[in-house]
Parts: sequence; structure tokens; C-alpha cells
Amino acid sequence: MPISCYRIFCYCLMLLSINVHAAIEVYDFQTPAEERRFHALMDELRCPKCQNQNLAGSDAPIAKDLKQRTYELMQDGKSDQEIRQYMIDRYGDFISYKPPVRSTTFILWFGPFLLLVTVIAVLIWKKRRAVAPASHLSAEESARLALLLKRNHHD
Repeated sequence: MPISCYRIFCYCLMLLSINVHAAIEVYDFQTPAEERRFHALMDELRCPKCQNQNLAGSDAPIAKDLKQRTYELMQDGKSDQEIRQYMIDRYGDFISYKPPVRSTTFILWFGPFLLLVTVIAVLIWKKRRAVAPASHLSAEESARLALLLKRNHHD
């Protein structure tokens, strides 16, 4: 009895799906407040590999290790600040979405504001500079300008 193409296709799909599984990390917390604290830290700390993704949303191996380490530090009775400092000591200010204001992070905190102020100042300066020469025309220059504009308008 021949096997239909449909059955072969179904068997192939089943074989391919054998290795598919979802990794679900389960941590046991004593109180709901402790669980909220853990999730708040996961949202605040950045994955060193993923760049712009927090630990909560990252599946990178290092993110899994950092989640586990954070859980262990919480179980050891460490405060949120101690956990943040532990991570910063090992991975630098980059690991935090809220890095402290220091000389090394000054440009990060104030750079966008300084850039905005600079752009506004340049635009205002250019606008004033462009208007200034037109107001200093002599009577002869004004007449000539009017004549040129009139000729240009008729062409």
C-alpha cells in the first residue's frame, strides 16, 4: 500500500518538531512583592549581548545567567541597590538603563539637551544674520533692486 505525499509531509513535520521546545524559566518567590521586585530589576537591567533589550525580554545565554544570578542575590538578602551595583561592577554602567551621573556619563545625560540648544542657537543666529543686510540699503540700491525685480517679474 503506497504512502501518500500528504502522510510523508506530516511525518516530516512531526520529526522536525521533536527538537522544538520553549524554555520557561521558573523562579520560586516567597511573596508576590519579591516577585514584583525581581521583574522590576529585570526590566531595569540591560542585556550585555542584546544591546537595547532588557534582561526580561532577552533569551541570550548571558541574560539567562544574569537572571539566575539576580535571583540568587535576592535569595541571599541583597537589596536592589546592592544587586545593581554588583551588575555595574562587572558589566559597567551600560548594563543599567538608568546609569549614574558621572564625568564618564555626562555626555549621555546632557548631550541631547546641549545639542538641541546648539541647533536652536545656530538657527536663530542664521535667521538674524540673513535679515540684517537687507535693512541697510541706500536709496540708490533700493531703486536698483526695485528695477531688477520689476524686470525679472516681466520676463
